[in-house]
Amino acid sequence: MIRNLLVLFGLCAVSSLTAQTENNAELFGGFSYMHSRGSNLAGWEASGQYKFRDWVGGVADFGGYYGSSRSTYTFLFGPQISLPERVSPFGHLLLGGAHNSTGGFGSSSFSMALGGGIDAELTGGIHWRLVQMDYLLTQFGGGSQNNFRLSTGILIKF
Repeated sequence: MIRNLLVLFGLCAVSSLTAQTENNAELFGGFSYMHSRGSNLAGWEASGQYKFRDWVGGVADFGGYYGSSRSTYTFLFGPQISLPERVSPFGHLLLGGAHNSTGGFGSSSFSMALGGGIDAELTGGIHWRLVQMDYLLTQFGGGSQNNFRLSTGILIKF
């Protein structure tokens, strides 16, 4: 299934390399909350998107989440689709990795985020990501963890 989605994304990207959109790139930065393995972690999320068409693009997403004795970092990549309007819902499937450090010991794992959100235009080129919600899968310690991630912040389109 994931392989088929990646192939579909690749075909969309190749077919639209010559497409022109008004805002080809987006940068997002903001506050992020993650509920992971019984802990509530607060931190940041930053992402960049290049749009191949006005409705589909490729995203690189990075996050850092911190608790009293642990930290988790995510680095995820994948396709995002959106409705290009003043209030713009979007959805994405991001794949990559995560690194967790607890009590001075660290480990890395596969990670996947499936989710979406809503962006609203404030003024020309500046938007507010009202909400982004993701199911965030990690696989630390040989098992799978089903995490929840919630983010909000500023999005700049150029």
